[in-house]
Amino acid sequence: MSDDPLLVVEGLSKDFTLHLQGGVRLPVLRGVSLSVCPGECVALTGPSGAGKSTLMRALYGNYLPGGGRILVRHRDRMVDLAAAGPREIVAIRRETVGYVSQFLRVIPRVPARSIVAEPLRAAGVGAAAAEREAERLLARLNLPERLWSLPPATFSGGEQQRVNLARGFAFPYPVMLVDEPTASLDPANAEVAVALIQEARSRGAAIVGIFHDADVRRAVATREHPVAPLAAAA
Repeated sequence: MSDDPLLVVEGLSKDFTLHLQGGVRLPVLRGVSLSVCPGECVALTGPSGAGKSTLMRALYGNYLPGGGRILVRHRDRMVDLAAAGPREIVAIRRETVGYVSQFLRVIPRVPARSIVAEPLRAAGVGAAAAEREAERLLARLNLPERLWSLPPATFSGGEQQRVNLARGFAFPYPVMLVDEPTASLDPANAEVAVALIQEARSRGAAIVGIFHDADVRRAVATREHPVAPLAAAA
């Protein structure tokens, strides 16, 4: 397994402009730097409001940084997400960077099985094979088979999170971002989520995560990276 990092963050900064409050600028991140190598799981730590989720969204290309670089190894070269165009970001999300957010983005009328299979189909896996893998993951996460063909809009929070996890781990992304993956899960399914993260590490994925559950963090993280509120860091 290579020791070269798959993800490198250099001097990342992010502000938000509050347009409804006269354009006041709210600084959230300043000078964040970290690197993650294959097989590592870096846990972002710090109090609520420190900017951990903002950092995760920046790493996925949802937020444009105000400064710094986010380098991702994509197709054997380092690409700066902060400077990448929309098409390249789509390709990176399809092939290189997976993201398990806190909440499933519910798609109307699309069955849970199809939602989980979609990343595989987008990567070129045939429809039947993609759905078989989706069913395997849904069964592993103990989602009843009667729900597989139903849209998740009416599922419980825990059921939606299991669909979310299955979708996030369906494709073997080299880089994984996981934001509170066990927050809505019962202990048995939290153990499955921990196992999925550990297996991703074992195959060489570079993982960045937020884990407020200390037991989960100890089980999956190889090291911690503190994110301090700017006021506390001043």
